[in-house]
Amino acid sequence: MTNYTKATNFATKDALSSGNPLKIVKGTEIDTEFNNIATAIATKADLASPTFTGTPTLPTGTIAVTQSNGSNTTTIATTAFVQAAIALLYPVGSIYTNASVSTNPATLLGFGTWTAFGAGRVMVGFDSGNALFDTAEETGGSADAIVPSHTHTATSTVTDPSHNHSYTQPSPGSLVANINGTGAGAISGTTGSASTGVTVATSISTTGVSVTNANYQPYITVYMWKRTV
Repeated sequence: MTNYTKATNFATKDALSSGNPLKIVKGTEIDTEFNNIATAIATKADLASPTFTGTPTLPTGTIAVTQSNGSNTTTIATTAFVQAAIALLYPVGSIYTNASVSTNPATLLGFGTWTAFGAGRVMVGFDSGNALFDTAEETGGSADAIVPSHTHTATSTVTDPSHNHSYTQPSPGSLVANINGTGAGAISGTTGSASTGVTVATSISTTGVSVTNANYQPYITVYMWKRTV
């Protein structure tokens, strides 16, 4: 962009005395002035709907017109418009996360009031069909693994039918009974029926353990903030 610079000082010429040849305005001087004006005009933008090239900047203190939300044209946007557009991305109630910077988003983004959110907790999607998740910011769960109180039942069955034992022994006074009690005059019989009286004890072993900080899902830690204003 070129600004117009006057090459001939016409006021100085007017102050010269009559008859001074320098008082005369020459055609070349007028031509130079017109060329300078034409060059300056050709390198400046129009006031109405100008088209810029290169990297245009606004002079310090210049106030431009803020554009409308949703505009995707090439019109110039002011910082006020940009700030408002970013704020629309994070309405009140929004959650901002950052994996490395702990700075409050009010400083990073330049708007809103933010408070640290969800320390030591993960977020779960809203579910109107589940009483645990049907209210925003409802909390629950435990970091500790706990085995609930419960009872196990076991049944043991022992089959022990009663039975008899038979025997044979020599008859008293028999002189021919052999040592096995099978000789002449031996007698035989059967014992009375009886059971063994065996009893069975059943025990149930304990499994599982209640411990601290053993109930976590795989996780990664980030900084979380909630916009409140």
